[in-house]
This record gives sequence, structure tokens and C-alpha cells, in this order.
Amino acid sequence: MHNRRLVKTRLNRRLRIAATAIVSLAGLLALAFLATYYYLKPTLPDVAQLRDVRLQLPLRVYSRDGRLLGQIGEQRRVPVTWEEIPPVVVQAVLAAEDDRFFEHPGVDWQGVVRAMLVAATTMELSQGGSTLTQQLVRTTLITNEKQLRRKLREIFLSLQLEDELSKQEIFTLFVNTQFLGQRSYGFAAASETYFGKPLAGISAGEAALLAGLLQAPSRLNPAASLESATERRAYVLRRMHELDYLDDDAYQAAL
Repeated sequence: MHNRRLVKTRLNRRLRIAATAIVSLAGLLALAFLATYYYLKPTLPDVAQLRDVRLQLPLRVYSRDGRLLGQIGEQRRVPVTWEEIPPVVVQAVLAAEDDRFFEHPGVDWQGVVRAMLVAATTMELSQGGSTLTQQLVRTTLITNEKQLRRKLREIFLSLQLEDELSKQEIFTLFVNTQFLGQRSYGFAAASETYFGKPLAGISAGEAALLAGLLQAPSRLNPAASLESATERRAYVLRRMHELDYLDDDAYQAAL
């Protein structure tokens, strides 16, 4: 009986020590995070400028009966509003890139921890665990270099952006600004480029193909490699099925 009490006492003591160590470590990490933020704050651009982002629009030439004959310009863009983005496009983007977008505060801390573990073992920041907000910040406010300083600035700006804009505004900016290959910036422009139709008319399979391009638009687009684009589309459709965006029949039809 005495031995059991002794073992229990020692176990409780070790648990208290472990709990204290965890709390202390969490406190140190929080202090380090705040110190880093105030150190980098002078270098951070103003995220509010994204509210008034100006998209470079091409010159569009129409026939007398209203048919689009061509576009003149280095970039193809067709800006859309949140209300003009079809639900299937929202679902495809979430499935491909960030299914917790409407839940996290701009940074998915699970992904950050995973990236830190990979960086600690490989000494390279090869995995970002980046959310849609982080990707938007990276492509509009800062450079895309894989460096720790850049990653920290990206995290701080993403948290700020989520305070400045609504989730719908951030998603709309993302859909309008991302490069999707073949001089197409934004999903509406890419829909016209690859399918010859407005964004409102695309199917689940077409939405999955566009969302799949986000990973590597120059390499995965169907004009560069139809096989790679099809494989990536299949992955996005499988994720849409796993997230219950598509039932079995819709999934098979989209494939």
C-alpha cells in the first residue's frame, strides 16, 4: 500500500513538472512571437491597400453583335464579385488548397507546426502549410522566396488581413488575382481561356481543373500537359468527394 502511494506521489510530481514545463515553453514561444512581430512590423506593408486593389485589365475587342473577338494585353483578367463566384468553384478551391479556410484566423497552426518540423529535420523551409490568405499575401504583398523571414512576415500579414477584410472579400481577391497559366489571372479569365465560357457556366470537373492549377500553373495547365492537368483534376475531385461536396454519382460524372 505504501509503495502504491509512493509511486502515485512520484507520478503526480512528474506530471506537475511536465505541465509547468509546457506552460513555460508556451509562454516563451508567445513572447518570442510578439517580439518577432514588433521587430518586423516596420517592414510590413499596409494590408488595407488590398481593399482598393487595381487589376490590370486587357483591351477587349468585340464585334458589332457583341461577340468577343480578342484581347490585347499581357494579362487576361475578368474580375468577378463574391456573388458571381459559383459554389462549385468555392468548393473546388477549398478542396484543393485550404478546406478550413472559413474556420481558421488566416493561419492554419497545424500546418505551421508541420512545416516547422520539416524545416527542423531538413534545414529547408520546403513546406508552407499555407492558407488561402497566406497565398494571397504572398502573391500581392511580399516576395515568394522560401526564407524564414519571408514566412514570418507572411504569417503576420495574414493575421492582419483577416482583421481588415471578411472571409468573402479575401476569397474574392484570391479568385481574381491568382495566376492560372496561359497569361490568365483569376478564375474567370482562366475559364474563358481553357473552356471558352464564363465562370458561371463551368462544371465541377472544370472547376476542379482550374483549382488544381494553383499548385503549378505553368506546368499543370492543359495546354502545357493535358496528362498532368487531368491527374491533378482527379485529385481535386477526390478531395471534393471526401469533403462531401460531391456525392458518388456527381463524383463519377465529373471524372
